[in-house]
Amino acid sequence: MSKNRRFPLLPLRDMIIFPHMVVPLFVGREKSIAALEDAVKNNNELYLVAQKDASILNPEREDIYTMGTVVNIIQMLRLPDNTVKVLIEGKYRAKLKKLHNMPEGYYANIEECLDTTGDEVNVEAITRSVKDTFEQYVKLNKRIPPELLMSISSIKEPSRLADIIVAHLAMKIPEKQKILEAVEVASRLHILLEKMQGEIEIINVERKIKNRVKTQMEKSQKEYYLNEQMNAIQKELGQKDEKSDITELEEKLNTKPIPKEAKEKTLKEIKKLKAMSQMSAEAAVVRNYIDWMLNLPWENYTQDDNDVEHARKILEADHYGLKEVKDRIIEYLAVRTLVKENNGKGTILCLVGPPGVGKTSIGRSLADSLGRKFVRISLGGVRDEAEIRGHRRTYVGAMPGKIMNALKRAGTSNPLILLDEIDKMTSDMRGDPASAMLEVLDPEQNNTFVDHYIEVEYDLSKIMFIMTANDVSKISSPLRDRMEIISIPGYTPDEKLQIGKRHLLKKAVASNGLNDYVFKISDTAIMKLIENYSREAGVRELERLMGALARKIATQIVTKKIPVGKKFSITPTKLKKHLGPEKYDRTDIEKHPQIGLVNGLAWTAFGGELLHIEVVTVEGTGKLQITGKLGDVMLESAKAALSYVKSISDRLGIGAQWYDKNDIHIHVPDGATPKDGPSAGVTMVTALTSAIAGIKVFADVAMTGEVTIRGRVLPVGGLKEKLLAAKLAGIQTVLIPKKNEKDLDKISEEIKKDLNIVPCKLVEEVLKYALNLSNPDSFMKVVGLKVITGQAETDLEIAN
Repeated sequence: MSKNRRFPLLPLRDMIIFPHMVVPLFVGREKSIAALEDAVKNNNELYLVAQKDASILNPEREDIYTMGTVVNIIQMLRLPDNTVKVLIEGKYRAKLKKLHNMPEGYYANIEECLDTTGDEVNVEAITRSVKDTFEQYVKLNKRIPPELLMSISSIKEPSRLADIIVAHLAMKIPEKQKILEAVEVASRLHILLEKMQGEIEIINVERKIKNRVKTQMEKSQKEYYLNEQMNAIQKELGQKDEKSDITELEEKLNTKPIPKEAKEKTLKEIKKLKAMSQMSAEAAVVRNYIDWMLNLPWENYTQDDNDVEHARKILEADHYGLKEVKDRIIEYLAVRTLVKENNGKGTILCLVGPPGVGKTSIGRSLADSLGRKFVRISLGGVRDEAEIRGHRRTYVGAMPGKIMNALKRAGTSNPLILLDEIDKMTSDMRGDPASAMLEVLDPEQNNTFVDHYIEVEYDLSKIMFIMTANDVSKISSPLRDRMEIISIPGYTPDEKLQIGKRHLLKKAVASNGLNDYVFKISDTAIMKLIENYSREAGVRELERLMGALARKIATQIVTKKIPVGKKFSITPTKLKKHLGPEKYDRTDIEKHPQIGLVNGLAWTAFGGELLHIEVVTVEGTGKLQITGKLGDVMLESAKAALSYVKSISDRLGIGAQWYDKNDIHIHVPDGATPKDGPSAGVTMVTALTSAIAGIKVFADVAMTGEVTIRGRVLPVGGLKEKLLAAKLAGIQTVLIPKKNEKDLDKISEEIKKDLNIVPCKLVEEVLKYALNLSNPDSFMKVVGLKVITGQAETDLEIAN
């Protein structure tokens, strides 16, 4: 190399200039024009080097190649559009040593690269081969004028010969740059010879293909022909820059762990795809199926984290309370730790409870504690069996079901799948999705689950299924039989207080941009929100209320431009200002005993409710009227209750003719809300007895239980929710069925605290505690003698 020199530099886009080339350039970039003008002032010499990426407007050192060409400016002309047309001639190769990116233009320190000849005999032999090959290339390629051969044959210098020929070949920029960087003449000629021979082979193959497909081509198949021509060229060459789609699919199939049956099915579809026109509609269907088969995780599993303490920490950090659920999850992990050979067995849990108690979020926490992928599938409103099993491929737009979609999203065959709102599935003429779920959720069958679209067996047994539901009674019995049901009842006020302090307040601060301020809500204010501004089993309304308070503070900060760090505290007195008057009064009960008004307890999907039952009697013709939008079961309970009261009428001092001269009206508010179930039986008996006999009922007593016409009190469900509703309403005494006494052990002491819970086996016991009697014991004895006639001796002992 010669001495280091400095030249103005012009970066080229999509072009490489070789020595001895004479070519016009159009220059538009300001720095490039400045470099031209500077070169004109200094011997008309300029250094040209190609950019690696033509889209870069102002390239830096790493954006341009190292080897370029020093050129001589023959002519320069400024055009009306402020661009410059310049005619240049390449002089010699030069290597870039240092780039100076200045505001007025680019400058480069370069070193001239001198050609090295090497073995003259070898160079001469390669030169002759190059000339002969180029002559063949010109004959085959109609785009190169034949006159060029005359000028090429007269060139004696091998270096110049290579530089002139390469300028007429269709080559990519990196390939031309490789020839430019070849300082050794023999190496340069070798590269050029290989490239020309490759181009000649491509042209020959192209001619063969044209002759082979010409008789088959029609106007409608022109696009297909072009694709076939390209594929045939690549096949004849034996190698190509980009692998064909079908080859990639075959390679992916060979490397992917996939069951034998699925592999054979996929391979069969790939062979079918090869024989099809790539432009046909059927090819798109087959290709979509192959993509699904290759994108499913099949035998890809994640390693579970069975650390019990780690899981306990995550569950405690994310959720307050929910002891039964947490204990079940810890038990599950403990068993998996001990039973190694069954470590992949799936689990099917169903979390049942009112909205807002954390059923969905605990599924995500469980996935985090296990180290599994989490996927949620919403089943609310799903009414088509194909949503679960997929569509058969004979249908247009067919696709796999939700289970296969979930596995594809998870990327593993043992994720935790949350089936949300499974009790909201419905059915219609297209099938019953609940029936399709039977195989999915059966541990003995789901290892051979077949999706209609996939058409091969898939093992679902290692998936952990978690379901959520509000009302388990709406789930079909066969489906319910496959689940382990865990009840998540509503939160107590103290539990809501802790959740609000630990989780909801932080969430409200973060979501409303108050991280730079001190925002606090006192415990008494939170309790007031719980008791007087919300009525729910969960905490969603409480979360919304805290969010509303945070937004009020955020508005103050922006409006009054309050500086960062200011402290805001919400007390009970400020709630009315921000949220308006109280919405609910927890003292829903009457202050004094009433005739014909009894407090019942009901269970709903949203938690427990206090259910008032009213009875009035008026003179009439013996009609019974029942209102309040009651279901069939509740109507039957009312009739059974009236029959029982009639059976003890003589003990109440009421003659049989009274019922012929009076009408009885039973009403259950709220009239617009549908109600059903047998648990209001004892409440109706008490209300009827009170109204007919004119005896007042204690206002602080509530009750629940099914009644028979012989006066027995049968057990009911939802006891915890009912007791919680009674406590929140200010009830002092709760009468429950004797057979529900065992359920009290599962209810927290916080709920039972301050409640006088009385188990009752017979209706007369209920009347004893509910009616305002002067001598309850004697009333019970008189009533009991009539009720238990003909019953077992043990019943007689209880009555006495």
